[in-house]
Amino acid sequence: MAAKVSKVQEDRLPGHESRLEPKPDWEPRYPGSDRLKGKVAIVTGADSGIGRAVAALYAREGAKVAVLYLCEHDDAKETARIVKAEGSEALTIAGDIGDKAFCEDAVGKVMKAFGRIDILVNNAGEQHPDKDITDITDKQLRRTFQTNVFGMFYLTQAARPHLKKGAAIINCTSVTMYQGSGELLDYSATKGAITAFTRSLSENLVGEGIRVNAVAPGPIWTPLNPCGGASAEKLEHFGESTPMGRPGQPSEVAPSFLFLACEDASYMSGQVLHPNGGVIVNG
Repeated sequence: MAAKVSKVQEDRLPGHESRLEPKPDWEPRYPGSDRLKGKVAIVTGADSGIGRAVAALYAREGAKVAVLYLCEHDDAKETARIVKAEGSEALTIAGDIGDKAFCEDAVGKVMKAFGRIDILVNNAGEQHPDKDITDITDKQLRRTFQTNVFGMFYLTQAARPHLKKGAAIINCTSVTMYQGSGELLDYSATKGAITAFTRSLSENLVGEGIRVNAVAPGPIWTPLNPCGGASAEKLEHFGESTPMGRPGQPSEVAPSFLFLACEDASYMSGQVLHPNGGVIVNG
């Protein structure tokens, strides 16, 4: 993998999957079995990477998908095409989840288009590498928490009135929450907050019949790292430190999001799944 990786220079995150080489593998591996038939899902960051793979798999399993993304219109259009090719319906909504008003507006658009919300996937996030804590600017620190933590709160708050018994919320945390990361101090801190939020929100909503869980991916080949989210040194050997010796693909992470969204996980809440290449973590 390392020999094939080329860093994509972007003015800002999240970056275009359409420009990434090699292309991430997002395609579902198996035929659908209607595990999400009749459901409506909101997936943030669904224009590319893990979000696209989740949107594709959810669509194959029968869900209509609202694709929330920041600004990569070409990638979002492709995700919508993928969802429709699976025989489902897609709604693309561009904007910043770190803006509370946008989250409220987006949920309103989903309700107008589909009339319900059954699954909320808080997947969108950003990261910026810094080798020294003194290099993290106030602007970067606030921006990382605004996207990764505040955005998760804002969207969940907006969706909450529409989530009924049987609904599922799945948040994306990270292996860095458990292992730490020497060059992702602010990002890792947000992922710790997300795990705590997941467990606390589960306690808050479990009595309402709403399950809240999380997925903690390891190093996954998406635009996030090569488009500014990782140093050149890290990219050179991206994923090689895992027991499996390679980075994962979005298609290897999406099934965790499917399991937690469907009735197969009806007795699970407040839990975290770890598609991370064999890294042993506690929690």
